Amino acid sequence: MTPVSDPSSFSSISKCSTKHLNLIYHVDFDRHVLKGKVALTVEVLEDKFSSLTLDSNDLKIFKVSANGQAAQFALGTKHKFKGSPLEITLPFELSRGQHVIVEIEYETSPSARALQWLTPKQTAGKKHPYIFSQCQATHCRTMVPCQDTPSVKHTYYAQVSVPKELVALMSALRDGQEPDPSDSSRVIYRFRQPVPMPSYLIALVVGALESREIGPRSRVWSEKEYVDEATFEFSETETMLKTAESLAGPYVWGQYDVLVLPPSFPYGGMENPCLTFVTPTVLAGDRSLAGVIAHEISHSWTGNLVTNKTWEHFWLNEGHTVYIERMIARCMESEQLRQFKGIGGWKELQESVKQFGATNVLTNLVPNLHEVDTDEAFSSVPYEKGFALLYHLEELLGGPEVFMGFVKSYIQLFAYGSVTTEEWKNYLFTYFKDKVDILNKVDWNAWMHTPGMPPVKPQYDTTMADACTALCQKWVKAKEGDLTSFTEADVKQLNSPQLIEFVALLLQEEPLPLSHVKKMQEVYQLNSVKNAEVRFRWLRVCVRAHWEEAVPLALKMATEQGRMKFTRPLFKEVYNFSKYSDEAVKTFKEHRGALHAITAMLVAKDLKIDG
Repeated sequence: MTPVSDPSSFSSISKCSTKHLNLIYHVDFDRHVLKGKVALTVEVLEDKFSSLTLDSNDLKIFKVSANGQAAQFALGTKHKFKGSPLEITLPFELSRGQHVIVEIEYETSPSARALQWLTPKQTAGKKHPYIFSQCQATHCRTMVPCQDTPSVKHTYYAQVSVPKELVALMSALRDGQEPDPSDSSRVIYRFRQPVPMPSYLIALVVGALESREIGPRSRVWSEKEYVDEATFEFSETETMLKTAESLAGPYVWGQYDVLVLPPSFPYGGMENPCLTFVTPTVLAGDRSLAGVIAHEISHSWTGNLVTNKTWEHFWLNEGHTVYIERMIARCMESEQLRQFKGIGGWKELQESVKQFGATNVLTNLVPNLHEVDTDEAFSSVPYEKGFALLYHLEELLGGPEVFMGFVKSYIQLFAYGSVTTEEWKNYLFTYFKDKVDILNKVDWNAWMHTPGMPPVKPQYDTTMADACTALCQKWVKAKEGDLTSFTEADVKQLNSPQLIEFVALLLQEEPLPLSHVKKMQEVYQLNSVKNAEVRFRWLRVCVRAHWEEAVPLALKMATEQGRMKFTRPLFKEVYNFSKYSDEAVKTFKEHRGALHAITAMLVAKDLKIDG
């Protein structure tokens, strides 16, 4: 195996490897900091070992010890997004194979990138504050000094002290609670994670949380305002878990809980082990969240159990997860739905390639991330270019059952480890050793290391898409006199995924005339659709057609939730309507404080606002 170097980490991964992490947190809502103490059990990988480097970002380090003896430490120069290397010198020398316990007392910064502190008014209940973390990709170092690289996996144990009216949860199994002996107004929650996992999957949430059972190994958690709706929406969780197990092998994490976060959560979902985080924008009352939950459940195998070795190989996490997610759709619904989702994914890939530019190396399946901020590189490319490659291979190698056999075998072989694209590809050639001639015909360089769209477009079954395409084209070609021919029945025959696809297709066309968009609202009543995936695309169609009444609705949706998938394009769309560019900037500045730090940074970039 080639020694790994991770361009997104400062930590010394060839010298030593963290095996276990013991965390003690005191959550301070007044100062917006976590007061922390972490003990890292580190295995030494070389002789004459006497120093190590950990990742840290905006941490105040108070003291460091090694096996109970004081150790010298220094923070290196701060890098613009990677943080500062924490250089630790041990008071003794160790040799390969020995272990050392490195203990660090520290405190996080109020502006720690991983943490979002919400005031009571930013929550649904309006009474209590709330905090949640989002470590992926490289922000764990803002809440724990660690080897913040997916090439290192460890178990963890944690104790978290919080005000007693609040509940703490982590990406681990719950291990009881007790009054805080040092403060009677607080309580300590305990957690254990016995399965080794990368640092980016450490997660913490504290708030006025309630839960309901939704299955034999699942509960849904949220503020009480959302909990009943969420219980209904997530009722298929166990069926989905069983389907995933039948495809990918046993679920090893014990518990599979779901946490519905406040609206500022920047992603659709985050696959934190034992506790998937999801955006409340999936609660539309029409089960539109099936895809989000199937995706996060699939990560229990690809991502969490088998992990990309560095973020340059992120497609191994996401491409395989999308592949399994769509296999779940095939098992629970139909092959036609899987094909339809493939078509939608190709469209999202086209949009990402268009945004980055077809020659931008960040559209490579395996990008070079040297001096690249992973937050800025994030897009649908690893998901959808990754899926397109796997689907293309499936077609070449004998169909879904045959290829899923490979994916399951790949998971079993690399379980509990981290993988590079090279290792994945070598195993693909080993597994299909009797089809090497077919594999050799694949243009691997074009797929992996060339920007833009993939070299091959999969031929998807268009059965479910045809109705969407036909309706879209009917609108695009309609003259003023044809508008009376549209009726409510046009969209009544479409299911929720098809309605999303219809509006997505409109976005790929030249902007519609204003008269058309007004007529569309009149007959289809799209303004009153609750489904966020439909709504954000529809509002973009309206703003593009320069329908001024849609501008406040678009800005409202961009700010009343903070999911980047919705917030960024909505702000951009209004900003591109030149009459309202200033309004977009003004609205963003007014709401910036309520947005997640990552979202705010990227929207500011989109709107060309400095600092």
